[in-house]
Amino acid sequence: MTLTTIHAAKTHLSRLIQRACNGEDFVIARGKTPLVHLVPVDAPEQGRRFGALSGKARVDDAFFEPLPVDELDAWNQ
Repeated sequence: MTLTTIHAAKTHLSRLIQRACNGEDFVIARGKTPLVHLVPVDAPEQGRRFGALSGKARVDDAFFEPLPVDELDAWNQ
């Protein structure tokens, strides 16, 4: 994360916007006090991460029971 002053941000705003769209993080500060975080509106998706749902989903014994005949027929059509 890069800290930049309001004056520098005004001077180089288009450059900062382009760099933020390329994935860089910017915090605009008044002096040394952070005020805002510059991020793109349509941030690129992080993509799939292996194990993202680890510990968030549970499978009980009913999952392993055979489907009823009517549901099996619906899948086989």
